[in-house]
Amino acid sequence: MRYVNGMRGSAVAVVVASATLAVAGCQPGGGGAETGDGGVTPSGAVSSAASSSTPGAPKPGSPASGSYTPSGPSTHSASRPASSAPTPSLSAPAPGGSAATCSAGSLKATARQAVVRPAGTGTGAAVVEFTNVSGRTCFLKGHPTVAGAGNGSPEMNVPLTVKPTGTAASVKVAPGGKAWVKLTFVQVQGEADGYCVSGSAPVVYPTMVIRLPGSGAHQVALDDGQFAECDDTVTVTAVSAVRPS
Repeated sequence: MRYVNGMRGSAVAVVVASATLAVAGCQPGGGGAETGDGGVTPSGAVSSAASSSTPGAPKPGSPASGSYTPSGPSTHSASRPASSAPTPSLSAPAPGGSAATCSAGSLKATARQAVVRPAGTGTGAAVVEFTNVSGRTCFLKGHPTVAGAGNGSPEMNVPLTVKPTGTAASVKVAPGGKAWVKLTFVQVQGEADGYCVSGSAPVVYPTMVIRLPGSGAHQVALDDGQFAECDDTVTVTAVSAVRPS
């Protein structure tokens, strides 16, 4: 009877030991796990595979969960403080810039008989003065053209033959500033109606139209008298910052 009981105890012990080994073989930390192809993956690889399948861990080659965008540009610059460097004023004049040519509307023209003029009884010579009546500095340059305004009307202009003299240069005219040109005519001779040395008849114009390059046409009358000249020919100076006599 003791022998039977001993045998039963031994059998129970064998069963328990077999169960223990079976359970130990199924644990992750065991000697290995069976692969689908019958091979055995080392335990370290099994642990790595188990770790990679842990919920929440990103899979290789796929974007992680959350708001992170792998290919998007960095947004750190949005939080940087604005630069304190001064912004150039748009109203500042450009380097090397210059004032514009005076427009016709920016000038007021007047005329007077010149002190220095050819001998005779006609006008002889006249000085035309241009005043900058605008609020901005501008420039004048060049020789004028001259036309007699028939009956005082620009529509009946008679262009005079112009003989320029002197070199043209830019003249800076500040607001309220002045510039001048001098017109020297072929002088009328004699008394009464006078005569022209060339044999032509003298011509009288109540006003004349003076046109400056880029600055429009200006109709002027002498401050005393009319323009009397011969041959419809005039010698003109370039615009000058110095008042001629």
